[in-house]
Amino acid sequence: MAKETKDYSKYFDFSDAKVISEDESGKKIRIRGRDIQILSEPNHRKEKQRGKEDIQVLYNTAVPKELKGIGNGKKYIIYTYGCQMNEHDTETMKGLLEEMGYTPTEERKDANIILLNTCAIRENAEDKVFGELGHLKGLKTENPDLLLGVCGCMSQEEGVVNRIMQKHGFVDMIFGTHNIHRLPHLIREALFSKEMVVEVWSKEGDIIENLPKKREGMRAWVNIMYGCDKFCTYCIVPFTRGKERSRRPEDVIAEVRDLARQGFKEITLLGQNVNAYGKDFTDIDYTFANLMDDIRQIDIPRVRFTTSHPRDFDDDLIEVLAKGGNLVEHIHLPVQSGNTEVLKRMSRKYSREHYLELVRKIKKAIPDVVLTTDIIVGFPGETDEQFEDTLSLVREVGYDFAYTFIYSPREGTPAAVMEDNVPMEVKKERLQRLNAVVNEHCRISNDLMKGKIVEVLVEGESKNNAEVLSGRTRSNKLVHFEGGKDLIGKFVQVEITDPMTWYIKGNIVSEAVTSA
Repeated sequence: MAKETKDYSKYFDFSDAKVISEDESGKKIRIRGRDIQILSEPNHRKEKQRGKEDIQVLYNTAVPKELKGIGNGKKYIIYTYGCQMNEHDTETMKGLLEEMGYTPTEERKDANIILLNTCAIRENAEDKVFGELGHLKGLKTENPDLLLGVCGCMSQEEGVVNRIMQKHGFVDMIFGTHNIHRLPHLIREALFSKEMVVEVWSKEGDIIENLPKKREGMRAWVNIMYGCDKFCTYCIVPFTRGKERSRRPEDVIAEVRDLARQGFKEITLLGQNVNAYGKDFTDIDYTFANLMDDIRQIDIPRVRFTTSHPRDFDDDLIEVLAKGGNLVEHIHLPVQSGNTEVLKRMSRKYSREHYLELVRKIKKAIPDVVLTTDIIVGFPGETDEQFEDTLSLVREVGYDFAYTFIYSPREGTPAAVMEDNVPMEVKKERLQRLNAVVNEHCRISNDLMKGKIVEVLVEGESKNNAEVLSGRTRSNKLVHFEGGKDLIGKFVQVEITDPMTWYIKGNIVSEAVTSA
């Protein structure tokens, strides 16, 4: 039997709430003895609207002088759920906190501030966060001065914010994806008022440049745009992240050049739909292909991007990617379904034939390309025959890897009101069959690498064996090989000896070690 959808209506009952004060800066309410300062709150109706107003690019200082020492001697933890965009947002929040004087810790009992940077893509991600809040309640009871914050995509949902206000009154801050730069001000408000502070902007804000970031390791995320205008029927992202808005090319290029100077070995350009980059510019004609062509000439060894939408993946981009160099031959190209009718219900705005033609063009231009994808099984109305179309497409494309998911409805999306008429046991069985086909092709691809010598960026020790190092090829394949810790952060040449399904084993070719 399909899982029942959650009833959020009980979290909208504010009959026991008392409005204490209200002015142009917001309102103060009291629920069950806790005062809540609502500076702004999510509104799904407003999130659906695409404003005509221009997005401004601001180069302000994010942490005012008077807030720079507020965290001296204090420690923070940020738990991150979800996608690379959230990982990147966490880097920004770490940068802001450390400019305020906070230092990181992994020990909860030592923390003065704990933030949960949340994901709204699937219901189980939401359940994890509420489970975590339950664990943190005890910590807050032991240490009332601990600041607890919930941010990210879940915070953009009305039902979630209302549930926290009603049931989790020990939370101190709730803020969304559009106002991360406001974190220092929200911390000050929460610290001095001792009230829960809610500031979630329903309308996407301006693009804020010059925000500090704390990056670790040898790889860096670079956000090139925000938001999404595609409105796939199953997806909450256009509401939680707002309309598409691109960073100016000169700002992106300056950031990449700076990362090259700092010695980063690999960057990943991020956007909900990177292929739409530049389409919102009114003063210049500059596309994602132009950006990739410019970044190709910057001295950074590897450049990746995610994620792509097949509808916007054009011939100009294929032509630029075929130039190679630091542009790696791995493309993540989410298909979601191999059946045109299901794609139509998903509002993906392309057909099976269009997708396969795009794959054909990419493979012709980049013969050694490695393709990976995302696939949803059990979308409302998906028949056995339609699922078979997905299996046949996977076989035809020959993906090296796929992120596969059972469909789960998200409150507020068009698909959530469709009849979810595929039984759970059928969904699970389809997922198993799909994974078997994906694994088969992954193994075939890995077997073809036996005896080849590949460039590997050494990332660290294997989780299971300190004697073994692990790293990734240009095509993002995981490689294990024996070597010394001094190789971490360097490029090495590895001969593949033993292909597996999920990773490949090899031996280092010792004379070919590079650090650039």
